[in-house]
Amino acid sequence: MPLTGIEIFKLLPKTNCQACGVPTCLAFAMALAAGKAELAKCPHVSEEAKSKLSEASAPPILPVTIGTGDKALKLGGETVMFRHEKRFENPPGIAILISDKMSDAEVDARLKKVKDLTYERVGLTLTANLVALKAESGDAAKFAALVGRVKAGSDANMILISDKVDVLAAGARAGADKKPLLHAATKDNADAVAALAKETGCAVAAKAGNLDELASLTGKLAAAGLKNIVIDSGARTVRQAFEDQVVIRSAALNKKFRALGYPTIVFPAEMTNNPMKEAMISAMFVAKYAGIIVLSDFRGESLFPLLVERLNIYTDPQRPLATKQGIYEINNPNENSPLMVTSNFSLTYFIVSGEIENSKVPSFLYVKDTEGLSVMTSWAAGKFSADIIAPAILKSGITDKIKHRKLIIPGYIAAESGGLEEEMKGWEIMVGPRDASHLTPYLKAWKA
Repeated sequence: MPLTGIEIFKLLPKTNCQACGVPTCLAFAMALAAGKAELAKCPHVSEEAKSKLSEASAPPILPVTIGTGDKALKLGGETVMFRHEKRFENPPGIAILISDKMSDAEVDARLKKVKDLTYERVGLTLTANLVALKAESGDAAKFAALVGRVKAGSDANMILISDKVDVLAAGARAGADKKPLLHAATKDNADAVAALAKETGCAVAAKAGNLDELASLTGKLAAAGLKNIVIDSGARTVRQAFEDQVVIRSAALNKKFRALGYPTIVFPAEMTNNPMKEAMISAMFVAKYAGIIVLSDFRGESLFPLLVERLNIYTDPQRPLATKQGIYEINNPNENSPLMVTSNFSLTYFIVSGEIENSKVPSFLYVKDTEGLSVMTSWAAGKFSADIIAPAILKSGITDKIKHRKLIIPGYIAAESGGLEEEMKGWEIMVGPRDASHLTPYLKAWKA
């Protein structure tokens, strides 16, 4: 049973040091009880208190890791029902399904999709990060061979799917060093799969026919000492699967029902044969509230929108989506190409860079970190002024890339042109258009 805020407060050091970012220890205790803070933020809590508070300080949806190293997939850790309340923590994994009945050529083709369907957006790399290997043949040796083939041909994390423990065990042992997710423990094989998960150190998926059975099953796995648990409600219709996702999330967050406090896995691949309908179902589960989404195949026209949706939903609503500061080369610029500067608000960057691309004029665009604010907002806030822009550009290394000393600034900050000329001795400051849509004719008239 989770501890109350007062019970947690009694175990805290009561120094009110504010190192945790909260004004008082009592307020921190209340935040811990509500699952909105982490115990690790308190630098003075004793080891004895840590052990007693471990359950109370754990998020309502327990965190789970699949895989190893830098590319390990982290799931769960969620603390809110709705993104605007705080933020969603760990984006769902998106998996492509590969069967051991597929030919080697088809397996290789699907692994190639995992590698090739990668996209750059706002300075981030968007990609799927899982392959779900299904033992449809029922042959342990064949399944183990598939696991070995995928392990050698891809660095993606793996889900191993079989309803036969011996087949699952063969796959798990073949890929043990990759720490795949074992799907699935059921009421009939829970003891055997739990033992296999402990032996290999793999995460395990618990699958049941309904939520009551699922809660009983996760309790059994937890009692066996397993912590990395993913849950599958067993629903394979859209309506029931959606209802289960909402009930699981609500039970864990609002009712503090620990037996359902785990990330989930859903299978749109088993809910329809229509690729576009599958994409629509998957989009729903990105928002509500899947931890892993298994697709029948990857198609660029549907995967990219899903990755963008995931990016948008799993960004912090309290922090603007921002582009990384630096020099961006557009249309293969040379030493005589124009140099422009803008803020790092992602929408600003995409609009400006898009217009530059459309102009076909080779250009340099320097993106200044303005804490994700637009040009006008950051200028008004004192984050995009001459004394900030000038040192950043002069230290950026752009002078090694261009022969001229001309800088084009957005028309909205024309008032900074005089200050920039003082800060950047020998430079000509040119005031560009206020609206990015006017960049094309402006750039076409450019002369170094």
